Amino acid sequence: MSTQPDQTTTNKTRNPFISILTQPIEWLTMLTHHLNPSFIAGIFLIYGIGQGFSGSFFKLVSDYYWKDIQKIQPSTVQLYVGIYFIPWILKPIWGILTDAFPLWGYRRRPYFILAGVLGLVSAAVVALRGNLAAVTALMCFLGVSASLAIADVTIDACIARNSIEVPGLAPDLQSLCGFCSGSGALIGYLVSGFFVHHLGPQGSLGLMAVFPALTIVLGCVIYEKKATGLHNEKKQGAMENAGMTIRSMYKTIKYPQAWKPSLYMFLSLSLNVTTHEGHFYWYTDSKAGPAFSQEFVGVIYAIGAVASIIGVLIYHKYLKNYTFRNLVFYAQLLYAISGVLDLIFVLRWNLKIGIPDYFFVVLEETAVRITGKIRWMPMMVLSAKLCPLGIEGTFFALLMCIDSIGMLISKWGGGLLLRVLHITRSDFNNLWLAVLIRDILRFVTLVLVFLVPNVGPYEGLLPSDGCEMDKRDGNVDEETLELVPINPKAEV
Repeated sequence: MSTQPDQTTTNKTRNPFISILTQPIEWLTMLTHHLNPSFIAGIFLIYGIGQGFSGSFFKLVSDYYWKDIQKIQPSTVQLYVGIYFIPWILKPIWGILTDAFPLWGYRRRPYFILAGVLGLVSAAVVALRGNLAAVTALMCFLGVSASLAIADVTIDACIARNSIEVPGLAPDLQSLCGFCSGSGALIGYLVSGFFVHHLGPQGSLGLMAVFPALTIVLGCVIYEKKATGLHNEKKQGAMENAGMTIRSMYKTIKYPQAWKPSLYMFLSLSLNVTTHEGHFYWYTDSKAGPAFSQEFVGVIYAIGAVASIIGVLIYHKYLKNYTFRNLVFYAQLLYAISGVLDLIFVLRWNLKIGIPDYFFVVLEETAVRITGKIRWMPMMVLSAKLCPLGIEGTFFALLMCIDSIGMLISKWGGGLLLRVLHITRSDFNNLWLAVLIRDILRFVTLVLVFLVPNVGPYEGLLPSDGCEMDKRDGNVDEETLELVPINPKAEV
């Protein structure tokens, strides 16, 4: 009787590689056992194909589109990239629409279809029409970004609700999102350089229609119960629901446990000014820079995606039980230190020191992605745990809106920095100074970590006095979307 566990332990010891292969399968099996399998499938679609593959593919292809097709300066491109974040800033509006304004008796399915149609049309226009004006192309890219943002709202609501109802799985859900996003990004970056080289930037943008098409299919086939009372719900009732949602959000955000970490996320992102477009133009410049090929740029980003997955693995295996404040502090410290490698690379190139170009690029990309992912994972878990039941979708969208505003300021701040330092399509003499300022701001962020609560992922944060949305006449509970577990299990 007692020999079986010992034999199992021995087998695991003798077959470490088999254990490595089986552990992810066992982990997914555990998640699908405690949650709904189609909810897990939804995460794979939205995070893997949407945010992962489409997001990474779009990042590289659009960079080449602005540089080679539109001939735009890097500081202007940085401004355009910041505009992409506007649909993500509007996520609370998408959340309120899906929560309080159902269409034809459904809260989720019509908005999936709407997001898919918007993204499909936008991607088709920019891919099929030549000689587009820069403003028209920007509007199409904005449509693609809005498609991703609207689809993301629904899955985030499901994640937030499950994180509250089954708190023991909150870190696992964020790990799954990280795995899917990182894996999709890896594939997207690997193939993006190849497609840009063979199809050109504009032709490659046609692949951006894949995710919106799948989103339309998801909206058509996903199971959602047509709740009683929603079909004949009057506009006045919808407005009342929206008002209750807004009041509940305001009530929740006033708690110090909510506004302090939200403020930290906003400030940490705002101060992390990005000089990405300056680096991209410099990487690909044949005279003033290393002149990396399109394929190699894609490989660099792919290495970063692998590093992000490694960061998720490290967090999931070793760090997910630490308190939020300690983990964020040390991760931010390492993140700031890793950014110094980028400064060394730029200075090394200016000083013509004979170290292989790819060495510091790969090293810096790996270090920044690993530490950046570890820095961000606990904040996502914390965000999910801050959402009260009943308005979890809208409130999580509000928190992500705050993050998106921080990212917008980061992009525009970086663009302003590039313009002030006169970093153009061909002049990169002051790029090192921009990187130095960016690195200093990353170290400054360390003084703000006191805003992060010093609690673990399994401890409660908000008072358990409920919210107004929980007291409605069953409208929230009547909704039975397949992505949300029908019979959630409280114990893991």
